[in-house]
Amino acid sequence: MRLFTALRERKPSLAAGLLALRSKAVLGQTRMSSSSSLPVAAVCQMTATPDKEANFSSCRRLVEQAKEGGACMVFLPEGFDYIGSNREETLELSESLDGDVISRYSHLARKLDMWLSLGGFHERGEMVSVYRKTHLFDVELTSKGVSLKESAFTIPGPRLVPPVQTPIGKVGLGVCYDLRFPELSSALQRHGAEILTYPSAFTVATGTAHWEVLLRVRAIETQCFVLAAAQVGAHHAKRTSYGHALAVDPWGEVIGDCGGSDVGLTLVQIDLQRLQDVRRDMPVQQHRRDKDFYRSLD
Repeated sequence: MRLFTALRERKPSLAAGLLALRSKAVLGQTRMSSSSSLPVAAVCQMTATPDKEANFSSCRRLVEQAKEGGACMVFLPEGFDYIGSNREETLELSESLDGDVISRYSHLARKLDMWLSLGGFHERGEMVSVYRKTHLFDVELTSKGVSLKESAFTIPGPRLVPPVQTPIGKVGLGVCYDLRFPELSSALQRHGAEILTYPSAFTVATGTAHWEVLLRVRAIETQCFVLAAAQVGAHHAKRTSYGHALAVDPWGEVIGDCGGSDVGLTLVQIDLQRLQDVRRDMPVQQHRRDKDFYRSLD
């Protein structure tokens, strides 16, 4: 048990967190889609395995496709670097933030002059924010065939982090199971988030039941864009992910869906004027009562 604890502390898993790196270039100089002045984001879908090299090749192709499509920012799912087949393999493959994985993606982002969101967050060179998943998926749904104890190989993050200014707007950071906790998205919105991101690896059972519903309601209640990159398909013999990487606008409309079977991406324009119009026409945040009002039943 001591060895296991020490290993967890020495190698916190990138698959459980968000990393943000900032470009040294001026944000407004990032190339946009030729058909519009609006910034374009790419929301990606992949099938990670325990093979890190194969995973990097898959992600690199997606990022290159996004660049060709005019995206200035790319979102990759939770577990973009690997998904282990058991606890021991997961811990063995994990890396610290100064490991080889981050170095390779930093180089890729610099080469293509883009921002990357790695299962979490990335861009081309300079780290600006780190968020570690704060809610862990410890669930045993016997009737659905779902069994996963994330706390066996993941240390929960200690806190939220402020939204990050990016070429597409202010992005609030969450990861996968964080999606089920509206307090998190509300806190990010109060601190200026215009886009919420939930890189994920939802199971097929929970994804079928709740994925789109949760993403749309997070968008509706915060009046934010929601961008959720996703894992899809079989990672190994014991685990399969739902897919359907989604982009949702502040009115709750799905504006991009990668489907439930193939690796790929969806390109979406981020229109912050649309966000301002929704918030102006239905000023939900202005209608909130003070905190004591909502605690009056406690």
